[in-house]
Amino acid sequence: MQRRQTLMERVEARMAQQEADDVFLPREFADLGGGDQVLRVLRGMVQKGRLVRLGYGVYARARISRLSGQPIIDSSNGFDSAARQALTKLGVQWGPTEAEMAYNERRSTQIPVNPAVRIKGRFSRRLREGNTELRLDR
Repeated sequence: MQRRQTLMERVEARMAQQEADDVFLPREFADLGGGDQVLRVLRGMVQKGRLVRLGYGVYARARISRLSGQPIIDSSNGFDSAARQALTKLGVQWGPTEAEMAYNERRSTQIPVNPAVRIKGRFSRRLREGNTELRLDR
């Protein structure tokens, strides 16, 4: 007799199928179980170091840092890339800030250090990892 997969195993399988995505929302797993169960599984994955919580209902794929031993975002560009992917998945229209556009167009030599985006419309959530928070320009 074949054993049924647990909800955590099904969520992990779904995440493995979506290898291009670094950010996950609980609604992506709503068809696998109840809302509270999915949130409990995602919280458990945060505790195990497989995910990092970026904000309310936003989770990012994680890996363990070789330096600190703590989970960090496993994304090509780190927090900046994951935050922008989260905004896109949440349906928020966003664009680069003026400082980023000036640097990309070679009008400035100052590299924007802090992650920031210009949003169009309403958005009130905070996205952060540790001490780094996404700055929203309107």
